[in-house]
Formats: sequence, structure tokens, C-alpha cells
Amino acid sequence: MSHREVLEALSGLLLAMFVAMLSSTVVSNALPRIITDLEGSQTGYTWVVVATLLTMTATTPIWGKLADLFSKKLLVQSALVIFSIGSLIAGFAPNMEVLIGARAVQGVGVGGLTALVQVVIASMVTPRERGRYSGYIGATFAIATVSGPLIGGLLVDTAGWRWCFFMGLPVALVAFAVLQKTLHLPVVRREVHIDYAGATLLVGGVSLLLVWVSLAGRQFAWGSATSIGLVTAGVVVLGLAILVEARYAVEPIIPLRLFKDRTTALATAASVLIGLSMFGATVFLAQYFQFARGMSPTHAGLMSICMVGGLLVSSIVTGRLISQTGLWKRYLVGGMVLVVAGLAMLATIDETTSLVVVGLFMGVLGLGLGATMQNLVLAVQNVTAQSDMGAASSVVAFFRSMGGSVGVAVLGAVVSHQVADILSAGLARMGIQAQAGQSSSIPDLTKLPAPIRELWEHAFGTAIGQIFLVSVPFAVLAFVCVLLIKEVPLRTTVLRADEIAPEATAELQDR
Repeated sequence: MSHREVLEALSGLLLAMFVAMLSSTVVSNALPRIITDLEGSQTGYTWVVVATLLTMTATTPIWGKLADLFSKKLLVQSALVIFSIGSLIAGFAPNMEVLIGARAVQGVGVGGLTALVQVVIASMVTPRERGRYSGYIGATFAIATVSGPLIGGLLVDTAGWRWCFFMGLPVALVAFAVLQKTLHLPVVRREVHIDYAGATLLVGGVSLLLVWVSLAGRQFAWGSATSIGLVTAGVVVLGLAILVEARYAVEPIIPLRLFKDRTTALATAASVLIGLSMFGATVFLAQYFQFARGMSPTHAGLMSICMVGGLLVSSIVTGRLISQTGLWKRYLVGGMVLVVAGLAMLATIDETTSLVVVGLFMGVLGLGLGATMQNLVLAVQNVTAQSDMGAASSVVAFFRSMGGSVGVAVLGAVVSHQVADILSAGLARMGIQAQAGQSSSIPDLTKLPAPIRELWEHAFGTAIGQIFLVSVPFAVLAFVCVLLIKEVPLRTTVLRADEIAPEATAELQDR
């Protein structure tokens, strides 16, 4: 495909990715208002995010495997339709339960869009040239991340939070139409075996563990029979999933043989750990700015520019440098150094930290994330056969999303416990008896007396600084994984050498 043909097809894919990213970024700054209006709790706040991450995580490898079997174009369009249905339900949600369910439906569509965009691009562009187009992906991610909170904040302050869900529908419709016109990929017809058992067990095992992580310590004790039962059931179900994938599935959702490759195994491990850091930063910083600093959703959205600006610059610059030189590991290593440094600096913030300093710390983290996220996928795609491209690309996205899901649940539990403890101690010092459930539901802080409001701000400022400290060791482990990855020169063909016919290989060598 020529550069122009790639860009035409890429336009629809980028619109699809834009609407997927927008679904989370638009809602991020609206969540505090949503929770207040629907009388939700900190657990509810966490699960509005976790519900989407959970279904996105569980279905990502399924979408990726289907891309190796069916029409990629039809799958992307199907994901857009599913996402739109979830958005409609969320926009009309009368309570927290319906909203969380609708977000789960949205997550199924987002999982497809997240996995399939990378797969389609890998089918059109060689690894050596892919860095050139990764910049466009990074720019799209950055625009959605910057514009989402701003648009979401404006909608909350003017039209109401329900429009945060409705506004993605026109974008999804345009993406559907553009893909219909511009994306033309050959469909390889072959016998299809869908791994229903593996998919079901994978979804079930991940779900059980996430439910445990989110609810333990509040709905039941960490060492209770319920807690032990959920962990045991989750581990057993995931063990059965691995058994099915390894021995019985004809077309496994996650081909375990992919992990025999050192690059794939290490990049996947790093993706899990980076996912935890990335989602923790984007989700809980919105709470920090609104609950600890008293900002409106619009102003909180403006603050996100600090992190996304760094992400935009580093993703575009590193993508182009990689295409020019064919070298990629140095940018991964440098990016991880910045991620660790950014998290460590954000661990020092509280409700009194200068906003300029907070913005600087966010910028450092953004620079690191921009240099690592897309390039980890590139490293895996470079060593993967085209016949496994869908499965391999989605595996990286799956484990990054799983890290994010676990991270949001764990970090949400940390925030909830920290806020509850600080509130209880602070109210006791004031001589006020804390009522049952008072620290679990989040009130409208603007309506509280000044001393109580300051206590809430202190609680959130301290707690959210704490979650970045918790994230630092995971980022360090991701840095170690990246250091151990062996740099393999980027290939200049879409197919791997062993997939090209012998005569074609000879012809390439003659050239």
C-alpha cells in the first residue's frame, strides 16, 4: 500500500480509536459529579471504571483471535456498534447499577477497538515503517485524552453528565462510515475453530479476582471465607483456562507458544506493570484535582494537558526516530526511567502542593508513557508471524488492560481505606462521632462546612499521593523487564522471513 492509501485507511481506524479513548477520558472528570447525583460511594466510583476495564480486558484477546479468523473490517465495525449500544444505556442510566452494567457493555466494544486497530495496522505496514504511523496513534491518544476531560467538564457544567455518553455516538457513526469506504483488506478463508471454553474460563477467572480485589476489606474481611473462596475460585478457573489453552483448544484465544519468545514474554510482563501505573494516574488524578483541590470538572480537564502533552511529544518523536534508525530499545529504557521518576515525584503530592509542581511531575510521567506503550507493541509485532499477529497484538493489550483493571481496583481500595481512616481520625479530633457509612459515600464538598471540607480535601490529597508511592515498585519491575528484552532489528516486510516463499526470499536477497 502507498503512503496515501495507508493514511486513508488509517483515518477510519484513528476515528475508531479516538471514540474508544474518548469513552474513558470524557467520563473521568464527570465521575465525581455522577457519583454525587446517583448517590454512589467510593466503591461505586471504582467500579464505574473497573467495569469497563474488566470487559475490555477479558474480551481483548478474543477480538484479537477473531481477527486472525474473520474479516478485520467487519470486526472493527461490530465493536463500534457494541460500544454505541453501551453508550446509549449509560446515558439513560437511572442508578449506579445500570450505569456500571452499561459501562461493562461499552468495555466489550472498547476491547475490540483497542485490539483491532493495532492488528489492522500491522497487516498494512512493515515494522520498520510502523513507527512512522505510531506517531499518529500517539497523537490520537493524546488528543482524545486532552479534549476528553475538557469536553466532559464543559458538558457536566452546562448540559449535564449524561451527554458525556451521548457525545461519542456521532463520532462512532462517522468512524463506521469512513471504515466502510476506505478499509479494504483481504480475508483469508480457512477452517475456523472458536475457543468458547477458553474464552469463558478466561473471562470468569479474571472477573472473580477483580471482584475480590475491589470488595475485600469493605464488603468482607481480607481473611474471611468469602475472600478465600473468591481467590481460590479465580485461581482454579484461570488454571483450567491455561489447561484448555495448552492442550485442548484447536485455535486457543491466547496461544501459549507465543510466550516461548523472550521479547513477547518480557514485553507482556512489562505491559501488565505499566498498565497499573497508567490507569492509576489517569483515573485518580481526576479525583485529586476535584476533591483535594476543589476544581471544577473543566479546570481538572485543563490540568490533564500537562501529562498528555508529554505523552504526545514523546510518542511522535520516538516513533519517527525508530522508523529512521530501526533501533527501539533505547527509547523503551529511557521511557521507563521517566515513568519511574514521574511516579516517584507524584508520590510526594498532597492538597497543598503547588499546581505548577504537580503539572511538572505529570509531564515527566507523560513523556515516559509515550515512549513505552506503543513501542512495546511494536517490539512484539516485529518478532511475530503475520498468522499470529491478531493474537500477539491483543495479548499485549490484554495484559496491559489487566494490569490497569487490577491497578484501578487495588488503588481504589487503597484510596478508600486511606480516606476513611483520615476522616475518622480527623472527625474524632473535632469531637464529632463518625456515622456508619459516612466515609464510604462521597458528599458534595461545596455544601460542607469549611472545617469538614478541608478534612475531606486533606484525606484525598494524602490518599492519592499514597497510591503513586504504591505504584513505584511495579514501575521498577517493568523497567527491569525492558532492560532484559533483546533488541531485534525491525524487519522491512509485513511477513516474517519464515512465512515468505523460498523464491520470494531469494528475490529479496538479490535486491
